[in-house]
Amino acid sequence: MLPIARGIYNGLASITRSSRGAALHTASVFRSKAETAAASENEAEAADGEEEPKSSAPDPKDRTQVIPVETSMRYLKSAAYKKTYGEDYVWTQYRRNHKGMYAPRKTRKTCIRQGKISTGNPCPICRDEYLVLDYRNTELLEQFISPHSGDVLSYSQTGLCQKSHLRLRVAVEQARDSGLITYDVPFREYDYNEYYGQQKS
Repeated sequence: MLPIARGIYNGLASITRSSRGAALHTASVFRSKAETAAASENEAEAADGEEEPKSSAPDPKDRTQVIPVETSMRYLKSAAYKKTYGEDYVWTQYRRNHKGMYAPRKTRKTCIRQGKISTGNPCPICRDEYLVLDYRNTELLEQFISPHSGDVLSYSQTGLCQKSHLRLRVAVEQARDSGLITYDVPFREYDYNEYYGQQKS
């Protein structure tokens, strides 16, 4: 190796060693300062004996909390419900999100997975946690019953997910069995001559 190259190599090596040592030294100084600051904060908290409570807003997508039916029935008569929905049904203003021009024949299976809303556009029942499907909540159930035929409206019209639609049908049947929702039994005319023969006058 040439003497000039050897001198340059040795000089660069010594500079690198000294700068590394300085960097390690400053890092250790900063580390020790941070440790002392953390220790003093811990001593101050121990002296106070109380930790400040952390205030966190509730998650709007959380659906693990069970809302009582009585609360839902009061909600349907409240000013907040009137402000949100007005005089319309809860499903009137809802629009489904879907890819393409035509909506799929079926709605999604469920909007809530593992206690949280898993979609950006949940169905009318899943998006409002105070709308509880129960056979005693007849004011809500009647919004999903056709006034002409008395049948439960289709999910393609109301936009309910499959799980909520099944719960709706079960609640309507329970309400009818309990006598809370009236319904008309279809009247059929029979020709009794087919069963009993000609009636003698």
